Order: sequence, then structure tokens, then C-alpha cells
Amino acid sequence: MAIAMGWQKPDNVAGSSAPAIMVGLFVASGGLLFGYDTGAINGILAMTEFKEQFGSKCYDDNGKMEICTKDSSIIVAILSAGTVLGALLAAPAGDFLGRRKTLLVAVAIFCIGAVFQVCAQAINMLLVGRLVAGIGVGAISVLVPLYQSEMAPKWIRGTLVCAYQLSITIGLAASSVVNIITSRFHNSSAYRTPLGLQIVPALILTAGLLLLPETPRFLVKKGRNEEAGLSLSRLRRLDITHPALVDELQEIIANHQYELTLGSDTYKDIFVGSPHLGRRTFTGCGLQMLQQLTGINFIMYYSTSFFDGAGVESPYTKSLIINVINVVSTLPGLLVIEHWGRRRLLMAGALGMAACQLLMASFNAATGDDLKKVSQTILVTFCSVNIFFFAASWGPVVWVVTSEIYPLKVRAKAMSVSTASNWVLNFAIAYSSPFMLGDGPGNAAFGPKIFFIWGAFCILAVFFVWCMVYETSKISLEQIDEMYERVNHAWNSKSFEPSWSFQQMLDEGWSPSAQPPADHQLQTTTTASSADTTLGDGDSSSITVHNSNTNSTATSNDQNKAPPVMANVDFSY
Repeated sequence: MAIAMGWQKPDNVAGSSAPAIMVGLFVASGGLLFGYDTGAINGILAMTEFKEQFGSKCYDDNGKMEICTKDSSIIVAILSAGTVLGALLAAPAGDFLGRRKTLLVAVAIFCIGAVFQVCAQAINMLLVGRLVAGIGVGAISVLVPLYQSEMAPKWIRGTLVCAYQLSITIGLAASSVVNIITSRFHNSSAYRTPLGLQIVPALILTAGLLLLPETPRFLVKKGRNEEAGLSLSRLRRLDITHPALVDELQEIIANHQYELTLGSDTYKDIFVGSPHLGRRTFTGCGLQMLQQLTGINFIMYYSTSFFDGAGVESPYTKSLIINVINVVSTLPGLLVIEHWGRRRLLMAGALGMAACQLLMASFNAATGDDLKKVSQTILVTFCSVNIFFFAASWGPVVWVVTSEIYPLKVRAKAMSVSTASNWVLNFAIAYSSPFMLGDGPGNAAFGPKIFFIWGAFCILAVFFVWCMVYETSKISLEQIDEMYERVNHAWNSKSFEPSWSFQQMLDEGWSPSAQPPADHQLQTTTTASSADTTLGDGDSSSITVHNSNTNSTATSNDQNKAPPVMANVDFSY
């Protein structure tokens, strides 16, 4: 089955991928922090002890203390506000300190926020704790996929990044189990226990990060090429002098030198830079926002309260069932992402979610209170099927695509901006959902009809993927840059075949700024404004190279000499 799903290491790839796979899977455990926190607050909001401690001036129909709508909104949403800040800070910190060290700092910040939440006696201290924890979660959500994509072999890169989403779903399920157990307690330990347990996976992740290597691509970005070789040697289990490792390292270095000649690496460049950085940033931000607009976190944040309000029996149990389905359904996405590709999986998932959500909303609108029991059954059933489609597609694949499509020089910045857009929508949905669902003055009282909104966005997502998302499976991060230069339309990207490497260009006498040697058959045109290489669509044979007068300090040296020739060996990871 591993071979059928694209998990078999190609026979002509040198070295071992086992170290990189183990490192990638371990780092993916960072998703436990976000998943557990999200699931924990979902159940805690429904606990009587929590309502008595933090409720004020609001009561339910039975006269019992209740968390006011505005308070429950800010308690849930303030974590997302912190994640926006954390995601934006992750880029400068990750580029300065490194991916690994910044991850350690982010986990430490999360632990500080968790301590504040456990010790909170009033709502203000609880909010401070969730805000601080959110900063850590936001940084982790950028750095984990970034770390994974920069160290993983190309043939299993998508699966490893998908493991981050799997960890999120495991965290959600674990918190549901803890909530069911602690909801039977009759004091503050009912909610303080699940809040305190989120520190456990954070400590485990910290211990592992102390032993892991920095990513070779970050070290190349900082000019520390010897350290990059050592890191790559650990990840590929090859001697640092092995021709395959030397060639892969030189390709990363040569590609980065070429990127730098196309412009600087400022935040402005992620919107207007070359090649097509604006298109890539729009793709990443669009995917991250649409991931939220599928309505998934509405279900994850408020499923217990929503099912309770809809009259569903045993809301804690139903929430646990949905979270277990979420975990199990993520596995098919891991299995087929390399075989199906990113585009097909995203479009199939969006169509499935749209069908489920529109059916739920339509049935509820048509029946009203006449078939309440049947309506509840359909609600829970199709919520579960909707979770399956999301968990197998948009849950993991969005993180995969946004970790792959950016060039090294701006990868951290572009990923932080696209991830921040996810958290902005996360905040908006988390804050507004109680008002959209609640009864009474100032509330919309949509109930299950809210799925009309999420279903419409799922249909929009299908068209967005078709028009904007390039197929990035089974090619290296450096070859993705070539694809964006040569393929003008996303729907033509599946037929793309890499035809050259940056290291080969240097070996043939090209300059790092993509200027061919004097006797080369390609015709060059010099401009003072851009350095852009356009090869058109896959069916075009014309090549035009534009070269700027941008100064470049990169020079060819002994490292750029061609390695010894080896027969039929794929050196690109």
C-alpha cells in the first residue's frame, strides 16, 4: 500500500530518509498544543463549575448562572487574537534566531499562558492567559510546517506536513476525553485540570527540540553552508562528502543565490516580487481564509454548546464522537496526498463539505420543529460526514501547500502573513458565532441555517483551487520556483516537468543572476527594472531571460564545481 500511495522511497534516491521522517513526525506534535486548547475550551464553557466561577448577570431558562454571550465570545476568540500576533512575529524571529530556536521560544510562551489560565480566579486573568498562549500557538502554526517542509524529502514532504494537522485532531480528541472525565468533578478542578494538562505536550516538544538540528535551508539563507551540510548529513544519513549530499546542498545554495538576484526579501516583495510572489501570497492567504470559512472551527469551538442548544442528547459524547471522526478521517488524507496531488484532494473535499452543509441547512429550514428528532439525527450525521471531508482534505492540505509555494528568501515572511490571515478569520468566526446562534436581542438566531453560509464558501473554494493552486507534489521546493516561472496557469501545473537545476546553470557558465554565457544559444535582454525568467506555459518553447543590474555578492567558487557523475541517481529531494 505504501508504494500505491507514493510512500515508497525511489530506488535512485541516495541515503536514508528515515531520520528526516522521524524528525518531521516529532515536530508535528506541535499541533497538539492548538488542538488540545481548542477542544478544551469547547467543553469547559459548558461546565457548571466554570459558569459559576466566571459567569456574571446572565442566567439560563432554569435560573442557573450562565456565561454571557459577549464573555463566551471573547474567552474563545482572544486566543485567536494572540495567534495573529504570534504568526506575524514568527517570521522575523524565525529568520533571525532560526526555525528551531524560535519554536522553543514559542513553546515557552505557550506554557506561560497555560499557567495564567490554570491560576485564573477572574475572567481578566483568564483572558490574559489565553492571549499569551495564543501568541505561542500562532508562532508554532507557522514554524512547524515551515520546519517540516525545509527538511523533508520531496517524495514524502506532503505526508509529513499533513501530520501536523493529524496532531491537531489528536489534541482535539484528547481534550474531549479529559472534558468528559473532569465534567463530573464538583469543584474548580473540573476546568483547571484540562487547562493544566496542556502543558504536558509542550514539555515533551521542548525536550525533543533541544536535540533536533536546524533546517539546512535556513542555514543556507544565513550563509552558514558548512553547518547546512552537517544538518543535511544528519537528515539524509549520508557522509558530508557524498556526491548526492554535495549536489543537493549546492542546488539549495545556487537556487537561493538566484532568488536574491530577483529582488530583496522585504515584506513588500511578498506582494510585488518576482517570480509571481504576489500570486503565491494571494494563493496562500486565500487558502488559509477559506479553510476557516468552511465553518470547521465553528463546529470545533462550539459543538458542545451548539448540540446542547439544538436539543441533542449527551452533547459531550457527541462532541467526542466528532473529534474521533476528525482523527480517523485525517488518515485518508495522509495516504493519498502524494498519489492524488494537492489540487484534486482540495476540490473533492470542498465539494463534499458543500453538499453536507447545504443538506443540513435545507432540511432544517424545510422541516422546522415538525421533525425535530429526525432533524437532530441529520444534523449530527452530516456534521460527522462534513468533518470527514474536511479532515481528509482542507485540514492538512492547506498547511502543505502554504509551506511549499514560497521561495526560501521570503518563505518565513509569506507563511506568517498567510497563517495570520487564517487566524484573523478564526478570531472573527470564534467571536461572532455566539451572536449568530444566540436568541434574544442583538443575536441573529440562525441555528442550523448557518450552514448555508459555510456551504456557499465551500463552493467558492472549489473555483479558487482550480484557478489559483498549483500542483506541487513530487517536486522539490527549488523546482516549485521553476514551475511558477514556466507555467502561467494553475490548471496546467499538473503536466509540469522540471527541466533544469540552478546548479547545472552555474556549472554551464550562467551567472547567479541567470545571465547565460556569451556563447550560449539563449538570447538575453537586459533591463534595469527586473530580473524575471519567463518560459510560458508547458506547451511553449520560447524562452526569454531578463536580467537586472542588481548587485550580487554571490560568486562561483569551488563549491559550485560539478560533483562526480553517478549513473541514474536522483539528487533532488
